[in-house]
Amino acid sequence: MTSAQDDSKTSAEEFKLTQSDVALLEKAMFEVKRVIVGQDRLVERILVGLLARGHILLEGVPGVAKTLAVETYATVIGGSFSRVQFTPDLVPTDLIGTRIYRQGREEFDTELGPVVANFLLADEINRAPAKVQSALLEVMAERHVSIGGTTYPMPDPFLVMATQNPIENEGVYPLPEAQRDRFLFKILVDYPAVEEEREIVYRMGNVPPKASRVLDAETMVRLQNTAANVFVHHALVDYVVRVINATRRPAELGMHDVAGWLAYGASPRATLGIVAASRALALVRGRDYVIPQDVVELIPDVLRHRLVLSYDALADEVDADAVITRVLQTVGLPQVSAQPLATPPTVGGQAPPQQSPQQGQPAYSQGPGPLTKPAAAQANPAQGNQSHYGG
Repeated sequence: MTSAQDDSKTSAEEFKLTQSDVALLEKAMFEVKRVIVGQDRLVERILVGLLARGHILLEGVPGVAKTLAVETYATVIGGSFSRVQFTPDLVPTDLIGTRIYRQGREEFDTELGPVVANFLLADEINRAPAKVQSALLEVMAERHVSIGGTTYPMPDPFLVMATQNPIENEGVYPLPEAQRDRFLFKILVDYPAVEEEREIVYRMGNVPPKASRVLDAETMVRLQNTAANVFVHHALVDYVVRVINATRRPAELGMHDVAGWLAYGASPRATLGIVAASRALALVRGRDYVIPQDVVELIPDVLRHRLVLSYDALADEVDADAVITRVLQTVGLPQVSAQPLATPPTVGGQAPPQQSPQQGQPAYSQGPGPLTKPAAAQANPAQGNQSHYGG
C-alpha cells in the first residue's frame, strides 16, 4: 500500500461519522427549533449549507424568521454574526472595510467590514447596486478580503445568507445569473401554518426562548470534513450528471416543451453542489451514505436559481420549479440492486479501484431488483474529501 493510500485511509478514519456527531447535530437543530416555530425545512437547509460549505439565497416576505434563524444558528455554533441592510447608497467599503488615516500617529489603520464574520445576513441583497453585489459575491467565492494590499481570510465556518423580497420590484437590482450561481441553495420561505402561528404567539410571550450553545467553530469544521467523506455511490453521481445534462439538452430526451422554456441550463457548479449537499443532508439525518431520496429532495433547491428561463416560459407562466419537476419525471432514478455492477465506470479511461461501501450502505445499479442485503459495490469517483464547494 502506498503512502498516498495510507494517508487517504487515515483521513477517512479520522472523519468517520460517530454517534456523538449525530447527537450533536440533533441537539443543534433542537436548540434552533426551540426558538424557530415551524420552518423545519429552512432550519435543516441552513445546517446542510453550513456542512456543505455553501451559501444560501432566501426569498420570502418580511417577518418569516429569516434573520432570527441565522442569529439563532450563530448562537448555537458560537460564531460571530453580522447583518447588513443593503440599500442603493451602499458602497463596497461599507461591506468589506477600508483603511483609515490616524492623524495623531500619521499612519493608516485597517478597519474590517461586517462581512468578516462566521454568519453574515445580507438583507435585501437586490437593493444594492451591482458593484456592491459583486464585492460580496467575490468574498463568498474567494473567502477572503483584500484591503490595502493585505489579504484577510474569512473565519471558518463562513456562511452568507442573502434575502430577497418577492413582492417588491421598484428600486431593485436583480442578481445576474452568473452571480446567483454562487449560491448553493435558493430557499422559498413561506408563511407559517395556522397552528404554527398560534404557537409563535404563545412561545414569543413575555420571555422569548433563547438557544444555548452546542457546538464550537472547531467542531463545526470537523463535521464539515466528515460530511465531505460521506459515501456517494457512482450510480447516484451518474444520476446527478444526467439530471444536469437534461437541463442543457432537454430536446435529446424528448422534452421539447422544456427546450422551449429554458434559455440556459445548469453549470457544473450545480453538479458539485448537489453532491456536496446530499452528503451533508445524509450526515444531518444520521447516515454515512447518501440515498436517492437525499438527492431528489435537494435538486429543486440547488437548481431553481440556476436555470435561465426563456421568454416563452414567462409567457406561459412556467416557473423554474415546474421545469425541474418535468426533468425529474423524465430522468430515471438508479434502481436498487442486490448485486454490485458487473463493470465499473471508467474515469479518465481507467476503471477506479474496487472499494466496498461500509456495512449497511446500499448498492445501486441501472437494473431492477430490491436490495436484500448489504452488497459490495464498486468505488465511486466522487468518494473522498471535497474540502470546498466553490462559493
